[in-house]
Amino acid sequence: MVAFLGTGIMGFPMARRAMRAGLDVRAWNRTLEKAGPLADDGATVSSSPAEAVDGVDLIVTMLSDADAVVSVMEGEHGGLAAARDGAVWAQMSTIGIEGAERCLELAEHRGIDMVDAPVLGTRQPAENGELVVLASGPDAARDRCQPLFDAVGQRTMRLGAAGEGTRLKLVVNSWIVSVVEGLAETIALAQGVGLDPQLFLEAIGGGGLDMPYARMKGTAMIEQSFEPSFPLRLAAKDADLVVQAAQRHGLDLPALRAIAERMAQGVEAGHGDEDLAATYRASAPPA
Repeated sequence: MVAFLGTGIMGFPMARRAMRAGLDVRAWNRTLEKAGPLADDGATVSSSPAEAVDGVDLIVTMLSDADAVVSVMEGEHGGLAAARDGAVWAQMSTIGIEGAERCLELAEHRGIDMVDAPVLGTRQPAENGELVVLASGPDAARDRCQPLFDAVGQRTMRLGAAGEGTRLKLVVNSWIVSVVEGLAETIALAQGVGLDPQLFLEAIGGGGLDMPYARMKGTAMIEQSFEPSFPLRLAAKDADLVVQAAQRHGLDLPALRAIAERMAQGVEAGHGDEDLAATYRASAPPA
């Protein structure tokens, strides 16, 4: 049995994919209404993390940030207090290096194995079971997680010790936010100098500079259609985690600092629940 703690944009479809693969699922979310529809698919919706975790083999956390994960798992009424001996904790949220270390300390104190396994992909890939799982941690614990990883992902990368998955996720996220912010400013530049920005997408089409992701996000910016597959507030959080990692390791990455600041401005301007492509709004020429 698997306990999903967090059934938001990513956790909900992941829990549903797990059930479709034949896994028994318990689900908990801070706002219980978000977990409720999973009961129609056969999940047991629990009223607390401890209730969800009691007696299960695998605990999955899929929450917004490190503080949310730690608050759900620690303490007398947290998930770890109710975890059975021998359970495995699959920490699949994006929480940064320090956050992963905090979770590892909690798991070690409780005496259970933690698999650090953030994922690549947004809501649609989660719904389709097409995520890429970046699994790091003890081999035996990863083996026990594999049926879940197969249910939610098209591919699992088996990495080294727990924490390596988080570090790889940060590296990939640095590329994602750089592409999206660079694209936002490119679209804005085209408009600012009097060009139809579709010409940019046509110019790179089919060549080495083309990429489906740029075409998808560029079209969203041009049409100003920002239905969230990955909210800007979470992208801004992830960009800040990248900056923290760079600072921790003595790296000077000014472009990433500027991107994190720009995305934070978009959140402050009220666009945090829109797609991360809405970072374009900060660069768009005046109407």
